[in-house]
Amino acid sequence: MSNNPPKAPRSAKTADSGGGVQSVDRAVSVLEILARRGGAGVSEVAADIGVHKSTAFRLLGALEARGLVEQNQERGKYHLGFGILRLASAIPGRLDLVRQARPVLDELAADFDETVNLAVIRSHYVVNVDQAQGFAAVAAQNWLGQLTPLHATSSGKVLLAHLERHERDALLDAAGTERFTEHTITDRTELASALDRALTDGLATTVEEYEAGLNAMAVPVCDHTGTVVGAISVSGPAYRLDEARMKDLAQRLIDGGRQISDRMGHLT
Repeated sequence: MSNNPPKAPRSAKTADSGGGVQSVDRAVSVLEILARRGGAGVSEVAADIGVHKSTAFRLLGALEARGLVEQNQERGKYHLGFGILRLASAIPGRLDLVRQARPVLDELAADFDETVNLAVIRSHYVVNVDQAQGFAAVAAQNWLGQLTPLHATSSGKVLLAHLERHERDALLDAAGTERFTEHTITDRTELASALDRALTDGLATTVEEYEAGLNAMAVPVCDHTGTVVGAISVSGPAYRLDEARMKDLAQRLIDGGRQISDRMGHLT
C-alpha cells in the first residue's frame, strides 16, 4: 500500500475551467502537499497533482518567487516559505475582532430583537464575519459570510466613510454603484454626502437601498490604534425597523460599537 498522502480533491468544475483557474488550483494543491508532507521534491509534487515535472517546476518557481515556498539546496526538496506567515498574519486580528465582538453582538441582538452583524471589507465588498439574532429575527435571512455592496449597505457606508478619499474612490471605481432598488444611491456625489453624514453622526443608515422592505443602520468599530477595522449593524424589516425606531436605537448601537472598540484596546 502506498504511503503517499491522498491527493487533494478537485471538482469537475475546476478541472474543466480555464488555464488561469486551473493554475491557481494546482498552486494551492502544491501548498497543501508541502503542508502535509513537510517538504517534497519536484517529482513528488508532479506525481501528486498529476502533471509533468516541468509544470510542477514552474509552479514551484512561481511560488518561490513570492516567498511562499523555499528550496533546501542540499536535499533539493521544497518547503513552505515564510511568505505564508505574511499572508496568515492578517487572520489573528480578524479572529480577535470576532472574539471580542461576540458578547456585544449577543447583547445587542437581545436588546433590539433584530439581526446584528459584524462586517469588514474584503476586496471591494463588505463581508459579514459574525451574526447574532434576536427572537423576532429567527426567520430572518442569514447574512453570515455573504459579500454585500459597499455603497448600498449601512456597514459598507460606515467602512467607506472612514477611509482616505483615494482609497474610497479606488474601491468604488472597482465595485461600481449598482442600483438594487429605487432607493439605492448610485450618484457618487450624493453618496459622498451620505458618507460625510455618517462621519458627523457616527452611524450610517440604509432605508430599502439594498433590498426592498429591508432597513439597517451601522456604526464603526476601532482597534487599539484608532483605525476603523469593522462595523456592526442592526437590520430588520422596514415595517418593524422603521426610521423612527432606528433613531430610538441609534445611541445603543453607538454604545455597542464603543464597547467592542474598548475590548479591542481603543482608548476613548
